Amino acid sequence: MPFSSLGLTAELQQAITEQKFKRPYPIQKRVIPAILQGRDLLAIAKSGSGKTAGFTLPLLQLAQSPQPGKRGTLKSLILVPTRELAVQIGEVARQFGRHLSPRVKTAAVFGGVAINPQMVELNGTELLVATPGRLLDLVAKNSVRLSMVTTLVLDEADKLLEKGFQDELERILALLPKNRQNLMFSATFGEDVRQLASGLLHDPLEVAIKEEASEPDLIAQQVYLVDASRKGPLLRYLIKSGDWQQVLVFTASQRRADIVVKKLIANGITAATFHGGMSQGGRTTALDAFKAGTLRVLVATDLAARGIDIKFLPHVVNLELPRSPADYIHRIGRTGRAEAAGIAVSLLCPEDLPHFKVIEKLQGKRLPKIDTAELDLAGY
Repeated sequence: MPFSSLGLTAELQQAITEQKFKRPYPIQKRVIPAILQGRDLLAIAKSGSGKTAGFTLPLLQLAQSPQPGKRGTLKSLILVPTRELAVQIGEVARQFGRHLSPRVKTAAVFGGVAINPQMVELNGTELLVATPGRLLDLVAKNSVRLSMVTTLVLDEADKLLEKGFQDELERILALLPKNRQNLMFSATFGEDVRQLASGLLHDPLEVAIKEEASEPDLIAQQVYLVDASRKGPLLRYLIKSGDWQQVLVFTASQRRADIVVKKLIANGITAATFHGGMSQGGRTTALDAFKAGTLRVLVATDLAARGIDIKFLPHVVNLELPRSPADYIHRIGRTGRAEAAGIAVSLLCPEDLPHFKVIEKLQGKRLPKIDTAELDLAGY
């Protein structure tokens, strides 16, 4: 099924071609026609399934319609749990809407940066991506009105609830028109998400994309057994000996990330951190350099496990395992995207093995382990 069969305009299809989308992902096939038809939607799909394009494309098309509401008024509101996800979706919307005439003005607003420039940017915005707290700040300053919103999107709904945004969500919902389209996307469907969906959605189309059904498994997982004291040298050995040029490394803490970066730089490998202890500007600069290829290694905490879309990222490394097996899936899902193969590497010391067995059980497969005890890491 080509994109041309989904009811999208020629201008949007041109942008899709330029973004090198070969064919719709399974979730896009299901949700794009439903959104264009005005249906409420509940979609359960992991990060990397193509859901962002699945809702931004039809929202851009709907925003061009003269009814309901006038051009230049806020019609589509997308709520997200993190700054990085807001920036990513805003950029996706701008790229897909580049050929629309007239343009659909989009904006992304989030905390951690000055509010005044965002207040100015909101003038005439028709599609807004926002974190809940900053949106309420802007409402309080009369910089944005929600009375004309026709479509509400909750993206990463499970994370919105996990991060404690329930009260903010209720306040925002009370400000929105009762007669609107509601779209809800979540990687998991726990009881809290189920309750939110039951109160929010009206006769929704329910879409569940299983991981094994969405795309061929393009992620090759490699597991190395190593003593804890040799993890750093092994990481540097793999990067240098394999000539890895773009590597996303996950650590368990901000302090650990900072230490890893210092040692990488000391060994001639360009690297930067990406975690919540940095300013928003610092994180944006590091991520932009990493995406552009001028930075070889980005060392992150789980702040980056969801919502960061890096096309054709070849390598992801778990220097330390996440607490949640589900977060392991989200981490390695940063590679193997856009139909490009990728490699996910995990460095395990003996105490990691029981937890990794739980991760293997979640995936339904055992992974071979490579012993590095005899590997000479001197000089790394």
